[in-house]
Amino acid sequence: MDKRELRKNIVKLRDQLSLAEIRDKSFRIANNLYSLPEFRAAHQVMFFVSFGSEVDTRDMVEVSIKADKVALVPKAKPAKRELIPSEIRSWENDLEPGTYDILEPKEKFLRPRDPEGINLLIVPGVAFDKKGNRLGYGGGYYDRFFPQLMPGTPLVALAFELQIVPEVPVDEWDRPVDKIITEERIIDCSNL
Repeated sequence: MDKRELRKNIVKLRDQLSLAEIRDKSFRIANNLYSLPEFRAAHQVMFFVSFGSEVDTRDMVEVSIKADKVALVPKAKPAKRELIPSEIRSWENDLEPGTYDILEPKEKFLRPRDPEGINLLIVPGVAFDKKGNRLGYGGGYYDRFFPQLMPGTPLVALAFELQIVPEVPVDEWDRPVDKIITEERIIDCSNL
């Protein structure tokens, strides 16, 4: 199955989840995230801002802020397909619909941070395999962002169990994630 077909199939499956299912599964995923040593040790955590039927990241961002972590979310720059990590202090006040209608920091609340200071990157994706291969949305924003991180920065994906597939097609520039957190388990891809 090619990337486009796999993307379409998984998004269709994910879109069939009810809001209650998304909330419940996201809550369980969040608890798995909080149990990670990488999360507990991280001072600066960059999250994706959930959209549509994705794992809901709002509570995770708010818990991180309350725990005195520096919570970052991306501001997309479509002309160069790049992401600017920006500190968020309030989900309610700091964000507005931006590129692709996904919430991102308002200009007046843009607080850019150096990607090298990020201790943990929470990445989105459509589908993943147990080796950590990730199928994104096709824009290449994260693929361009990964090289800006310090070597060894953990990449952790949040996904519903239905997004785990036997194999994700990969290109030579694709970087696998280190761990995948679902509502049922934490998959450590770095040991495979």
